[in-house]
Amino acid sequence: YFSKSATTLRQDGETLGYPPGTENYHFEVELVVALGGPAFKTTKEAALDAVYGYAVGLDMTRRDLQLSERAKQRPWTLGKDVEASAPVSAISPAARFGHPTKGAITLRQNAALKQNGDLGDLVWSVAEIIAHLSGFYHLGPGDLIFTGTPAGVGFTRKPPIFMKPGDVVEVEIESVGTLRNPVVDEA
Repeated sequence: YFSKSATTLRQDGETLGYPPGTENYHFEVELVVALGGPAFKTTKEAALDAVYGYAVGLDMTRRDLQLSERAKQRPWTLGKDVEASAPVSAISPAARFGHPTKGAITLRQNAALKQNGDLGDLVWSVAEIIAHLSGFYHLGPGDLIFTGTPAGVGFTRKPPIFMKPGDVVEVEIESVGTLRNPVVDEA
């Protein structure tokens, strides 16, 4: 696990500044869980009671810095906690849409399909993630949990796929929502 500060959040349509100190800015499309109730030391069976809804999220990472920090046995903060690196779509309330367990996850970079997976391929379920995290944190209303990605992240491709200024990234999770953000040069 890792955390991101509030400065990482962006909405659909907002620009994502290309961050300094990296040449390998990678993407991961993720299901985002928005909590509406408390969860502390909860069970897997009760975990979904804390969920308000779901959104589409994009976890952008300075992959070169993440990997160099990991090699030095340091935290991944320089790679993961980057301003404008966590755009999130509008939240779809679970009371109306339920709790998604399957559905296509796609990412397009400049209209070309670059990531294609399914929620059914996630390693941990939403309930398992909440139950596990709630053993370490007092989770509550307003907390956002990015669930990870099932497949196709940019750095696992041969050759690796990364974002650059001028790109437009479009992501979608079937039955959850869409997100579209341009990447701009921060200079």
